[in-house]
Amino acid sequence: MKYLEKIKQYLSEPRLKNVDPDSDEMLRIHKEILSEKTMMKNVFSEFYDLCISLDKKFFNTTIVKRVEIGAGVSFFKERYPDILATDIKNASNLDMVVDAQQMPFENNTVSAIYGINCFHHFPNPEKFFVELNRVLETGGGCVLIEPYYGFVARNFYKNIFKTESFDLSQLQWSNDSIGFMNGANQALSHIVFIRDKKKFEQLFPNLEITYKRPLNNYLRYLLSGGLNFKQLLPSYLSWIIKVVEFVLRPFNTVFALHHVIVIKKVTKN
Repeated sequence: MKYLEKIKQYLSEPRLKNVDPDSDEMLRIHKEILSEKTMMKNVFSEFYDLCISLDKKFFNTTIVKRVEIGAGVSFFKERYPDILATDIKNASNLDMVVDAQQMPFENNTVSAIYGINCFHHFPNPEKFFVELNRVLETGGGCVLIEPYYGFVARNFYKNIFKTESFDLSQLQWSNDSIGFMNGANQALSHIVFIRDKKKFEQLFPNLEITYKRPLNNYLRYLLSGGLNFKQLLPSYLSWIIKVVEFVLRPFNTVFALHHVIVIKKVTKN
């Protein structure tokens, strides 16, 4: 374990040393890092494109009001200008401040909600689902991209962040997170949508888990260093890494670091 800690210390982004994850300084540095890493920006662009393609495939509404929650330093809106970019704390790239557990939208007025790496930070997911059911128009839905739970992912997430856990044994959905970022359980999407799927269906019969699958851009995500670590390979090698990811697609359930979950608001008798 000491050897692993030394590797983490060596690879850690030096600009983030001793920076509070909940601070405005963290957001500023993350934005700076994101602007420097073409490989990581390409991965996030794929996340955004996936959200839109799944929206078009599964959702059908009479209105078009698309909201990104937990946006942070996201550039989703730069790629799709009609997106309403929101987060629980204010930032210059956001349209408004929104608590996903208490949204300021009228009933049945939102066609789609997108959340990337934010769901596991919600202290009380049930409140979020109540809000989804309230604000979404019937036929609309939510696309979540979250940490996966396969062999590589569970070992990776257990050891990568001191401020977040990966605890598949957590009994309740709610957690004792401290602040916006500290104390989250990165296994929450598995707990709610896989382990406790029947409970979810009983509590929220109008919210249907329509689609879920592991994603295969894990090598580029890992080798880019994400927002918290140094990049391991130059960005011009991205196309080679992408070919390797394609070849390894049959093993996504083993190697994936993220998965996507699509939730649709339906009418139940």
